[in-house]
Amino acid sequence: MDDTKIHDEDLPVENIRDSEEVQEELQKAAAPPELPRSASARSEWSWVALYSALALCCGVAALVVRNGLLALSEAFSYRVVQVLVAAALSLLLMAIHRAATTLIGFQVRSKASRYNLRRVLRLATMLLIALSIASVFFANWYTTAVSVGLVSLILGLALQAPMTSFFAWIYILIRKPYRVGDRIRIGNATGDVIEVGYLDTTLWEFGGELLSTDHPSGRIIKFPNSQVFGTLVYNYSWSLFPYVWNEIKFQVAYESDLEFVARTMREVVEEHRGTAMVDRVHTYRELLSETAVDHLHVQERPTVQFRVNEMTWLDAIVRYLVDPRRAGSVKTELILKMLERLNQSPDRVLFPKSNTR
Repeated sequence: MDDTKIHDEDLPVENIRDSEEVQEELQKAAAPPELPRSASARSEWSWVALYSALALCCGVAALVVRNGLLALSEAFSYRVVQVLVAAALSLLLMAIHRAATTLIGFQVRSKASRYNLRRVLRLATMLLIALSIASVFFANWYTTAVSVGLVSLILGLALQAPMTSFFAWIYILIRKPYRVGDRIRIGNATGDVIEVGYLDTTLWEFGGELLSTDHPSGRIIKFPNSQVFGTLVYNYSWSLFPYVWNEIKFQVAYESDLEFVARTMREVVEEHRGTAMVDRVHTYRELLSETAVDHLHVQERPTVQFRVNEMTWLDAIVRYLVDPRRAGSVKTELILKMLERLNQSPDRVLFPKSNTR
């Protein structure tokens, strides 16, 4: 993927409400980030010019052969003209495809929407090319239509699973359970969506059986699109609330200064996260109030709770909001800062000793 996803955490607070994805989710509740325009437009237009020139050459050559300017037999000339006309139509459609793809790159700023439009355009172009070639080589449309119908029926019965995945691809485009760039969990697979093909979806796995954290594992996961019809899809990239709650737990003794522990843990998180998160979550809470889940209460500041541990200690748990893609790194930074701050007051914070765990 050559584009970089821009998170709402990188946007000024005043621009969140005006975001295209936020407005779209508000309408749905009543997506993907903004990206720079393509930098390869000149190269794309060069391809358009090349395909157009080749199509023109094929058209001129077909006229030359058809008018008998070359010493060819009638039957052979007829076949050559068919091939040249089919090539000219195909090249012209490819030129139109390239031009439309370039225009999409300029007009559509959303990476996921741009990706989906290009996939649909590519499929439509391939179908039009096939139809054009068929119209050139088969003059009897009725016979051609019957043949195509019979072949489609046979293929539909033989390729039921791939056809289901193809219709699932259409479902994904329309209903948008996930898009390219989203972080999702479907079944036992968890990762970032890097491709939504006609038949399958590709994830860049994070976590997994090889890691105990949410760091990318280096593996990719492919699953058929048809899986969305029968499996729960968890999307962590909802435009209206692109955060997850995370927790850090420490064990402390009953004799510890619990008020001091809670205040210190809360202060460390607030200092690390700053006021930007508070402002953004406050804005998102206002946006959520305009949807059907207006009763949902979103706590924008970190909270600390205590739980009794079965090992005769207390669990001090701080809960905070974080971008799901930064959850692991943020947790590591917070743990180090909290330990450093809490260890500065050993008389007020009593941790389990190595020989009493």
